[in-house]
Amino acid sequence: MAVVSLMTAAFSSVPAQAAVKSYRVRVVKEYPHDVTSYTQGLFFRDGQMYESTGQYGSSTFRKVDLETGRPLRKLAFDERYFVEGSVCLGDDLYILTWSSRVAFIYDASTLTYKATKSYPREGWGLTTDGSQLIASDGSASLYFMTSDLRVTRRLTVKLSGRPMRFLNELEYIDGKIWANVYTSDLILIINPDTGNVEATVDCSGLLPDSLRGPDTDVLNGIAFDPSTGKIYLTGKNWPRLYEVRIEEK
Repeated sequence: MAVVSLMTAAFSSVPAQAAVKSYRVRVVKEYPHDVTSYTQGLFFRDGQMYESTGQYGSSTFRKVDLETGRPLRKLAFDERYFVEGSVCLGDDLYILTWSSRVAFIYDASTLTYKATKSYPREGWGLTTDGSQLIASDGSASLYFMTSDLRVTRRLTVKLSGRPMRFLNELEYIDGKIWANVYTSDLILIINPDTGNVEATVDCSGLLPDSLRGPDTDVLNGIAFDPSTGKIYLTGKNWPRLYEVRIEEK
């Protein structure tokens, strides 16, 4: 009895994980999006939207006009590279590649090439909390990295105790990591300290069937503009980009 009582007391002292909240998206405004953009990374810097796009032979990085969806400037990559997530940290722009095991670094202001760095795993999503880089590789792991791409911490993302694989596009919003789950309409809101999913965002039906074509692919593209507090979502080869807000189901 004494052993049972001690074990009960020990477990009762461990705080229970808070219930996972469930949200859905509501469209606030919609914008044109280039249907040739196989969206891999989407982010804002100083009120300007940027986008990295994939596919061998057509990978790009773009400075995009929000109102028209047209590129104001475009960097094209050699056909051997499949470009993935991208983000700016400090004065540098980081662009990952899927399976080439390299990352590109550019000057964030001028988009001038600076360096190619070795990258020891598949590149998927990329974001920053303002002091470090945070990357995904299609697994349930997130990698926290210094500006020289050195991993300082690896975090397993779990939903109600279950590891969540296929973490893809990432965005850091109000102290939480938002992660798109590849091939799904689900976005996870993750505590960066524990890896626990604190909320899910159901994006099903965001792009209506009437706007889907033969090349329309999955949801992938989360951007937060700190200057306005607005959140934007899109997908691979989608004809629309959406400003959204989330509300509880």
